Amino acid sequence: MLILHVVGARPNFMKAAPVMRCLAAYPAIRQELVHTGQHYDVNMSDIFFQQLDMPAPDINLQVGSGSHAQQTADIISRFEPVVLERKPDLVLVYGDVNSTVAAALVCAKLLVRVGHVEAGLRSFDRTMPEEINRLLTDQLADLLFTPSKDGNQNLAREGVAPEKVFLVGNVMIDTLVRMLPVARERVPKHLPERYVLVTLHRPANVDDLEWLRDMLAMLNDISKRIAVVFPVHPRTRRRMAEAGLQANCVRIIEPLPYIEFLASQTRAALVLSDSGGIQEETTYLGVPCITVRENTERPITVEQGTNYLIGRNVEKLRDAIERILGGEKKQGTVPELWDGHASERIAKIIARLQPVGVAAKADGL
Repeated sequence: MLILHVVGARPNFMKAAPVMRCLAAYPAIRQELVHTGQHYDVNMSDIFFQQLDMPAPDINLQVGSGSHAQQTADIISRFEPVVLERKPDLVLVYGDVNSTVAAALVCAKLLVRVGHVEAGLRSFDRTMPEEINRLLTDQLADLLFTPSKDGNQNLAREGVAPEKVFLVGNVMIDTLVRMLPVARERVPKHLPERYVLVTLHRPANVDDLEWLRDMLAMLNDISKRIAVVFPVHPRTRRRMAEAGLQANCVRIIEPLPYIEFLASQTRAALVLSDSGGIQEETTYLGVPCITVRENTERPITVEQGTNYLIGRNVEKLRDAIERILGGEKKQGTVPELWDGHASERIAKIIARLQPVGVAAKADGL
Protein backbone atom coordinates (compact mmCIF):
# COMPACT_ATOMS: atom_id res chain seq x y z
CA MET A 1 0.00 0.00 0.00
CA LEU A 2 1.33 3.43 -0.96
CA ILE A 3 0.34 6.45 1.14
CA LEU A 4 1.05 10.05 0.15
CA HIS A 5 1.17 12.60 2.96
CA VAL A 6 0.44 16.17 1.86
CA VAL A 7 1.77 19.03 3.99
CA GLY A 8 2.06 22.71 3.26
CA ALA A 9 2.21 24.79 6.43
CA ARG A 10 3.85 24.46 9.83
CA PRO A 11 0.86 23.01 11.71
CA ASN A 12 0.69 20.23 9.10
CA PHE A 13 4.25 19.19 9.89
CA MET A 14 3.51 18.66 13.60
CA LYS A 15 0.50 16.51 12.67
CA ALA A 16 2.11 14.46 9.90
CA ALA A 17 5.35 13.63 11.72
CA PRO A 18 3.88 11.25 14.33
CA VAL A 19 1.52 9.63 11.81
CA MET A 20 4.42 8.87 9.47
CA ARG A 21 6.44 7.49 12.35
CA CYS A 22 3.66 5.12 13.43
CA LEU A 23 2.87 3.95 9.89
CA ALA A 24 6.56 3.11 9.39
CA ALA A 25 6.03 0.18 11.78
CA TYR A 26 3.95 -1.61 9.12
CA PRO A 27 6.19 -3.25 6.46
CA ALA A 28 3.37 -3.48 3.92
CA ILE A 29 2.95 0.30 3.88
CA ARG A 30 5.12 2.58 1.75
CA GLN A 31 5.04 6.32 2.37
CA GLU A 32 5.96 9.43 0.40
CA LEU A 33 5.88 13.01 1.61
CA VAL A 34 4.60 15.81 -0.61
CA HIS A 35 5.37 19.38 0.48
CA THR A 36 3.27 21.90 -1.42
CA GLY A 37 5.57 24.78 -0.52
CA GLN A 38 2.76 26.86 0.97
CA HIS A 39 5.23 27.87 3.71
CA TYR A 40 8.57 28.07 2.03
CA ASP A 41 11.24 29.98 3.97
CA VAL A 42 13.68 28.24 6.30
CA ASN A 43 12.34 29.64 9.59
CA MET A 44 8.76 28.88 8.64
CA SER A 45 9.30 25.45 7.09
CA ASP A 46 12.65 23.70 6.70
CA ILE A 47 13.73 23.88 10.33
CA PHE A 48 10.47 22.23 11.38
CA PHE A 49 11.34 19.16 9.31
CA GLN A 50 14.71 19.01 11.05
CA GLN A 51 13.39 19.37 14.58
CA LEU A 52 10.54 16.91 14.09
CA ASP A 53 12.91 14.33 12.56
CA MET A 54 10.79 14.14 9.42
CA PRO A 55 12.26 12.82 6.19
CA ALA A 56 13.02 15.32 3.47
CA PRO A 57 10.00 15.69 1.18
CA ASP A 58 9.98 13.29 -1.74
CA ILE A 59 8.26 15.99 -3.78
CA ASN A 60 8.12 19.77 -3.33
CA LEU A 61 5.48 21.50 -5.44
CA GLN A 62 7.02 24.92 -4.66
CA VAL A 63 3.79 26.87 -4.99
CA GLY A 64 4.87 29.77 -2.78
CA SER A 65 2.59 32.63 -1.79
CA GLY A 66 -0.44 34.07 -3.56
CA SER A 67 -4.13 34.70 -3.05
CA HIS A 68 -6.24 31.84 -1.72
CA ALA A 69 -7.54 31.12 -5.22
CA GLN A 70 -4.09 31.29 -6.83
CA GLN A 71 -2.46 29.13 -4.20
CA THR A 72 -5.22 26.51 -4.23
CA ALA A 73 -5.25 26.39 -8.03
CA ASP A 74 -1.46 26.04 -8.20
CA ILE A 75 -1.50 23.16 -5.73
CA ILE A 76 -4.28 21.39 -7.67
CA SER A 77 -2.51 21.72 -11.01
CA ARG A 78 0.85 20.58 -9.60
CA PHE A 79 -0.46 17.80 -7.37
CA GLU A 80 -2.66 16.09 -9.96
CA PRO A 81 0.30 14.81 -12.06
CA VAL A 82 1.90 13.46 -8.88
CA VAL A 83 -1.18 11.41 -8.06
CA LEU A 84 -1.48 10.15 -11.63
CA GLU A 85 2.16 9.08 -11.64
CA ARG A 86 2.38 7.60 -8.12
CA LYS A 87 -1.08 5.96 -8.06
CA PRO A 88 -1.39 6.02 -4.25
CA ASP A 89 -3.84 3.81 -2.37
CA LEU A 90 -4.48 6.61 0.12
CA VAL A 91 -3.65 10.31 0.43
CA LEU A 92 -3.54 11.80 3.91
CA VAL A 93 -4.22 15.51 4.34
CA TYR A 94 -3.88 17.47 7.57
CA GLY A 95 -5.63 20.39 9.21
CA ASP A 96 -7.36 23.17 7.33
CA VAL A 97 -4.93 25.05 5.09
CA ASN A 98 -5.20 25.55 1.32
CA SER A 99 -2.98 22.53 0.74
CA THR A 100 -5.52 20.38 2.60
CA VAL A 101 -8.55 21.17 0.47
CA ALA A 102 -6.59 21.34 -2.80
CA ALA A 103 -5.19 17.82 -2.36
CA ALA A 104 -8.60 16.50 -1.32
CA LEU A 105 -10.19 17.95 -4.47
CA VAL A 106 -7.59 16.28 -6.68
CA CYS A 107 -8.16 12.93 -4.98
CA ALA A 108 -11.94 13.21 -5.28
CA LYS A 109 -11.71 13.89 -9.02
CA LEU A 110 -9.27 11.01 -9.58
CA LEU A 111 -11.18 8.55 -7.36
CA VAL A 112 -8.28 8.14 -4.94
CA ARG A 113 -9.09 7.59 -1.27
CA VAL A 114 -8.33 10.52 0.99
CA GLY A 115 -8.03 10.60 4.76
CA HIS A 116 -8.40 13.82 6.75
CA VAL A 117 -6.44 14.07 9.97
CA GLU A 118 -8.08 16.60 12.32
CA ALA A 119 -11.53 16.28 10.79
CA GLY A 120 -14.76 17.71 12.16
CA LEU A 121 -13.54 20.95 13.71
CA ARG A 122 -15.92 23.88 13.16
CA SER A 123 -15.89 27.57 14.05
CA PHE A 124 -19.27 28.09 12.29
CA ASP A 125 -17.81 31.24 10.76
CA ARG A 126 -17.75 31.00 6.98
CA THR A 127 -15.85 34.26 6.64
CA MET A 128 -12.77 32.27 7.73
CA PRO A 129 -10.98 30.65 4.76
CA GLU A 130 -10.01 27.77 7.03
CA GLU A 131 -13.66 27.00 7.76
CA ILE A 132 -14.40 26.63 4.05
CA ASN A 133 -11.38 24.34 3.74
CA ARG A 134 -12.58 22.22 6.67
CA LEU A 135 -16.14 21.89 5.36
CA LEU A 136 -15.12 20.92 1.84
CA THR A 137 -12.37 18.51 2.89
CA ASP A 138 -14.67 16.63 5.23
CA GLN A 139 -17.31 16.21 2.52
CA LEU A 140 -14.68 14.76 0.17
CA ALA A 141 -12.80 12.54 2.62
CA ASP A 142 -13.21 8.76 2.81
CA LEU A 143 -11.62 8.49 6.27
CA LEU A 144 -12.16 11.22 8.86
CA PHE A 145 -9.95 11.16 11.96
CA THR A 146 -11.35 13.44 14.66
CA PRO A 147 -9.47 14.88 17.65
CA SER A 148 -12.46 15.23 20.00
CA LYS A 149 -16.12 14.23 20.36
CA ASP A 150 -17.43 17.58 19.12
CA GLY A 151 -15.83 16.75 15.76
CA ASN A 152 -17.91 13.58 15.52
CA GLN A 153 -21.04 15.52 16.44
CA ASN A 154 -20.37 18.15 13.77
CA LEU A 155 -19.84 15.53 11.08
CA ALA A 156 -23.00 13.65 12.06
CA ARG A 157 -24.99 16.88 11.81
CA GLU A 158 -23.57 17.44 8.32
CA GLY A 159 -24.61 13.99 7.15
CA VAL A 160 -21.19 12.32 6.99
CA ALA A 161 -21.61 8.54 7.18
CA PRO A 162 -20.60 7.38 10.68
CA GLU A 163 -18.59 4.42 9.34
CA LYS A 164 -16.14 6.93 7.82
CA VAL A 165 -15.50 8.72 11.13
CA PHE A 166 -12.94 7.67 13.75
CA LEU A 167 -12.38 9.41 17.09
CA VAL A 168 -8.62 9.02 17.55
CA GLY A 169 -7.46 12.00 19.62
CA ASN A 170 -5.15 14.89 18.87
CA VAL A 171 -2.03 14.21 16.81
CA MET A 172 -0.63 17.66 17.69
CA ILE A 173 -0.42 16.42 21.26
CA ASP A 174 1.49 13.34 20.07
CA THR A 175 4.25 15.63 18.83
CA LEU A 176 4.11 17.79 21.95
CA VAL A 177 4.43 14.77 24.26
CA ARG A 178 7.39 13.43 22.28
CA MET A 179 9.23 16.75 22.10
CA LEU A 180 8.45 18.17 25.55
CA PRO A 181 11.49 16.65 27.31
CA VAL A 182 13.73 18.11 24.60
CA ALA A 183 11.99 21.49 24.81
CA ARG A 184 12.52 21.71 28.55
CA GLU A 185 16.25 21.41 27.94
CA ARG A 186 16.25 24.12 25.26
CA VAL A 187 14.52 27.09 26.81
CA PRO A 188 15.66 30.19 24.88
CA LYS A 189 18.23 32.09 26.94
CA HIS A 190 16.74 35.48 26.18
CA LEU A 191 13.48 34.71 28.02
CA PRO A 192 12.84 36.73 31.19
CA GLU A 193 11.82 34.99 34.40
CA ARG A 194 8.12 35.91 34.01
CA TYR A 195 6.44 36.96 30.79
CA VAL A 196 3.40 37.01 28.53
CA LEU A 197 3.97 35.22 25.21
CA VAL A 198 2.20 36.74 22.17
CA THR A 199 1.57 35.44 18.64
CA LEU A 200 -0.62 37.21 16.08
CA HIS A 201 -0.82 36.27 12.42
CA ARG A 202 -4.43 36.01 11.19
CA PRO A 203 -5.26 38.48 8.40
CA ALA A 204 -8.51 39.44 10.16
CA ASN A 205 -6.33 40.79 12.98
CA VAL A 206 -3.04 41.99 11.58
CA ASP A 207 -4.46 43.46 8.36
CA ASP A 208 -6.74 45.67 10.49
CA LEU A 209 -4.14 48.35 11.11
CA GLU A 210 -6.25 50.42 13.51
CA TRP A 211 -6.83 47.33 15.64
CA LEU A 212 -3.16 46.34 15.39
CA ARG A 213 -2.13 49.82 16.52
CA ASP A 214 -4.41 49.61 19.56
CA MET A 215 -3.22 46.09 20.36
CA LEU A 216 0.44 47.07 20.29
CA ALA A 217 -0.27 50.08 22.49
CA MET A 218 -2.06 47.84 25.00
CA LEU A 219 0.82 45.33 24.99
CA ASN A 220 3.21 48.22 25.54
CA ASP A 221 1.23 49.19 28.66
CA ILE A 222 1.11 45.61 29.91
CA SER A 223 4.88 45.34 29.51
CA LYS A 224 5.29 47.93 32.29
CA ARG A 225 3.96 45.28 34.66
CA ILE A 226 5.31 42.08 33.12
CA ALA A 227 7.64 41.34 30.21
CA VAL A 228 5.89 40.76 26.87
CA VAL A 229 7.67 38.48 24.38
CA PHE A 230 6.38 38.69 20.81
CA PRO A 231 7.84 36.36 18.13
CA VAL A 232 6.56 38.24 15.09
CA HIS A 233 5.14 36.36 12.11
CA PRO A 234 6.44 37.65 8.73
CA ARG A 235 2.96 38.88 7.74
CA THR A 236 2.58 40.78 11.00
CA ARG A 237 6.04 42.30 10.67
CA ARG A 238 5.21 43.53 7.16
CA ARG A 239 1.99 45.17 8.34
CA MET A 240 3.78 46.86 11.22
CA ALA A 241 6.47 48.18 8.90
CA GLU A 242 3.97 49.40 6.30
CA ALA A 243 2.03 51.35 8.92
CA GLY A 244 5.08 52.50 10.91
CA LEU A 245 3.81 50.72 14.03
CA GLN A 246 6.08 50.07 16.99
CA ALA A 247 5.84 48.68 20.50
CA ASN A 248 9.03 49.93 22.09
CA CYS A 249 8.65 48.14 25.44
CA VAL A 250 7.63 44.80 23.94
CA ARG A 251 10.41 42.27 23.25
CA ILE A 252 9.89 41.70 19.52
CA ILE A 253 11.86 38.70 18.24
CA GLU A 254 12.04 36.53 15.13
CA PRO A 255 9.68 33.54 14.79
CA LEU A 256 10.86 30.64 16.90
CA PRO A 257 11.42 27.06 15.73
CA TYR A 258 8.95 24.52 17.11
CA ILE A 259 11.01 23.24 20.03
CA GLU A 260 12.01 26.70 21.21
CA PHE A 261 8.45 27.96 20.92
CA LEU A 262 7.14 24.96 22.84
CA ALA A 263 9.71 25.67 25.53
CA SER A 264 8.55 29.29 25.63
CA GLN A 265 4.95 28.20 26.15
CA THR A 266 5.84 25.94 29.07
CA ARG A 267 7.41 28.89 30.93
CA ALA A 268 4.84 31.58 30.09
CA ALA A 269 2.58 33.12 32.71
CA LEU A 270 0.04 33.62 29.92
CA VAL A 271 -0.16 33.12 26.16
CA LEU A 272 -2.06 35.62 23.99
CA SER A 273 -2.67 34.29 20.49
CA ASP A 274 -4.96 33.99 17.47
CA SER A 275 -3.57 30.55 16.55
CA GLY A 276 -5.57 27.33 16.52
CA GLY A 277 -2.88 24.87 17.59
CA ILE A 278 -1.69 27.01 20.48
CA GLN A 279 -5.13 26.69 22.08
CA GLU A 280 -4.56 22.92 22.16
CA GLU A 281 -0.94 23.02 23.30
CA THR A 282 -1.60 25.41 26.20
CA THR A 283 -4.56 23.28 27.32
CA TYR A 284 -2.30 20.23 27.51
CA LEU A 285 0.42 22.22 29.27
CA GLY A 286 -2.01 23.83 31.72
CA VAL A 287 -0.94 27.34 30.70
CA PRO A 288 -3.61 30.09 30.50
CA CYS A 289 -4.32 31.14 26.91
CA ILE A 290 -6.32 34.14 25.69
CA THR A 291 -7.57 33.63 22.14
CA VAL A 292 -7.84 36.88 20.22
CA ARG A 293 -10.75 35.81 18.02
CA GLU A 294 -14.54 35.99 18.08
CA ASN A 295 -14.88 32.22 17.65
CA THR A 296 -12.89 29.01 17.78
CA GLU A 297 -13.03 25.68 15.99
CA ARG A 298 -11.60 24.14 19.17
CA PRO A 299 -14.33 24.86 21.77
CA ILE A 300 -13.19 21.95 23.92
CA THR A 301 -10.14 24.04 24.89
CA VAL A 302 -12.52 26.66 26.32
CA GLU A 303 -15.07 24.29 27.83
CA GLN A 304 -12.56 21.88 29.33
CA GLY A 305 -9.09 23.40 28.96
CA THR A 306 -7.25 26.60 29.88
CA ASN A 307 -8.34 28.70 26.89
CA TYR A 308 -10.32 31.96 27.16
CA LEU A 309 -12.19 33.11 24.06
CA ILE A 310 -12.24 36.86 24.60
CA GLY A 311 -12.73 38.35 21.12
CA ARG A 312 -10.97 41.32 19.52
CA ASN A 313 -12.03 44.13 21.85
CA VAL A 314 -8.70 45.46 23.10
CA GLU A 315 -10.05 46.76 26.41
CA LYS A 316 -11.67 43.39 27.16
CA LEU A 317 -8.35 41.75 26.33
CA ARG A 318 -6.54 44.10 28.70
CA ASP A 319 -9.02 43.30 31.48
CA ALA A 320 -8.68 39.54 30.89
CA ILE A 321 -4.88 39.77 30.98
CA GLU A 322 -4.97 41.72 34.25
CA ARG A 323 -7.37 39.25 35.88
CA ILE A 324 -5.35 36.18 34.85
CA LEU A 325 -2.05 37.71 35.93
CA GLY A 326 -3.77 38.60 39.20
CA GLY A 327 -4.50 34.94 39.85
CA GLU A 328 -8.05 34.56 38.47
CA LYS A 329 -7.42 31.60 36.21
CA LYS A 330 -9.32 28.37 35.70
CA GLN A 331 -7.93 24.92 36.28
CA GLY A 332 -8.33 23.08 33.00
CA THR A 333 -8.25 19.37 32.26
CA VAL A 334 -6.78 17.49 29.29
CA PRO A 335 -9.47 16.23 26.88
CA GLU A 336 -10.10 12.54 26.26
CA LEU A 337 -7.54 10.75 24.05
CA TRP A 338 -5.09 13.69 24.11
CA ASP A 339 -2.59 11.18 25.42
CA GLY A 340 0.20 11.04 22.85
CA HIS A 341 -1.17 7.94 21.09
CA ALA A 342 -3.57 9.36 18.48
CA SER A 343 -1.20 8.54 15.63
CA GLU A 344 -0.95 4.92 16.73
CA ARG A 345 -4.74 4.67 16.49
CA ILE A 346 -4.70 6.19 13.01
CA ALA A 347 -1.97 3.80 11.86
CA LYS A 348 -3.91 0.76 13.13
CA ILE A 349 -7.03 1.84 11.25
CA ILE A 350 -5.11 2.46 8.02
CA ALA A 351 -3.19 -0.81 8.31
CA ARG A 352 -6.51 -2.69 8.21
CA LEU A 353 -7.39 -1.17 4.83
CA GLN A 354 -6.96 -3.20 1.70
CA PRO A 355 -5.11 -1.62 -1.25
CA VAL A 356 -7.75 -0.37 -3.64
CA GLY A 357 -7.48 0.80 -7.24
CA VAL A 358 -9.46 3.48 -8.96
CA ALA A 359 -11.91 0.99 -10.47
CA ALA A 360 -12.58 -0.62 -7.09
CA LYS A 361 -13.28 2.70 -5.45
CA ALA A 362 -15.60 3.65 -8.27
CA ASP A 363 -17.58 0.49 -7.44
CA GLY A 364 -17.95 1.74 -3.87
CA LEU A 365 -15.29 -0.40 -2.19
